[in-house]
Amino acid sequence: MKKLFKFSFVFCLFLFLMCCTSKTTVQKNDTDIVGKTWKLTEINGQPIKLKNPKNNPYFSLNTNDMRYSGNAGCNGIGGTFEIKPDIMRIKFNQGMSTMMACDDLETEQLFTKALLAADNYSLNGNTLTLNKAKMAPLAKFILQK
Repeated sequence: MKKLFKFSFVFCLFLFLMCCTSKTTVQKNDTDIVGKTWKLTEINGQPIKLKNPKNNPYFSLNTNDMRYSGNAGCNGIGGTFEIKPDIMRIKFNQGMSTMMACDDLETEQLFTKALLAADNYSLNGNTLTLNKAKMAPLAKFILQK
């Protein structure tokens, strides 16, 4: 009888642990920032000023391969990222960038710096804010439609 009880206990414990183990996949919901394109509107609390408004910086996140991609103004950017949507944490890893000369190079450099410095985000409707710790927002984006 004791062996049956032990076996039942171990089996139930095993089932419980299997059910409680979570997978590290990103699940989409209405507040997800992945699979959408985010257009830069502010950097370091200031509205962006572009010499060529057609070259507005943007990025998007792809969870299939955990990569971000976009355009920093005139140069393409991309790399890998990590995200924990349940606690609104994000980390952009150093990636690649093309290296063309640009009119809006300062905005481009600030945009790239903000991505790499961000460690968390907030979402308010169609506005995404990238932040570092509890400091003022690094960059603000709107959902591109």
